[in-house]
Amino acid sequence: MTYLDYLPAIYQEGADPDQLAFFNAYLLGFEQVLTGVGNASDPGLEEFLDGISGPAGPVLGGLARYFIPMAAAELLQTDRHFLPWLSGWVALVLRQDATEAQQRRLIANAVSVFYRLRGTAEGIRQVLAAYDIGVQIDEDLERMQIGVNSTIGVDTRIDGGAPNEFRVNAYLPVADPSQLAALTQRITAIVDIEKPAHTFYELTIDTPVLQIGVTSTIGVDTMLGTPPA
Repeated sequence: MTYLDYLPAIYQEGADPDQLAFFNAYLLGFEQVLTGVGNASDPGLEEFLDGISGPAGPVLGGLARYFIPMAAAELLQTDRHFLPWLSGWVALVLRQDATEAQQRRLIANAVSVFYRLRGTAEGIRQVLAAYDIGVQIDEDLERMQIGVNSTIGVDTRIDGGAPNEFRVNAYLPVADPSQLAALTQRITAIVDIEKPAHTFYELTIDTPVLQIGVTSTIGVDTMLGTPPA
């Protein structure tokens, strides 16, 4: 049924076909905006709120889909333009250099994972993993005091770190210096935000070693022997 079918009978019975065509075209604009006409790519207000049902199931999941950052079987994922808006609902500030997939991952896990583990080594590791950065985090023991809180060979190693200090070791499979610098800066910025304020850390970066045909190509980015003067 269309809006024309809801008009009083006086506007329908014996009306001139041209008049009916005009009324139908005139009302179609309101129908498109308010009710919708079944176009999933341009839903009306009711379709936006309630969703569109098709022969094969839901075509649109309605308003709820704008709160689902990741794809689900019964709901379409949130449009990418809504991701910054949706991140505000979980008090999350998205980095400008984050990809769309990373943004979705961060929003989806903000409350259940990142906030619950905030300030822990695992929390930092999870946040970096959401940015597709794999790290290993080592937390050093307290400063060595032999006979007080340390026993050589049991719970103490020589060259232990200072109190409240940890080490972040990241493996970055890139060889380009500019990319490496950008990734290092990204890791530093993320860890600075996620770590407890009273802690300190040391960042070490591991990059690929020389592997001919894998990370290096002779004559392109690799040279054997001593470079010429």
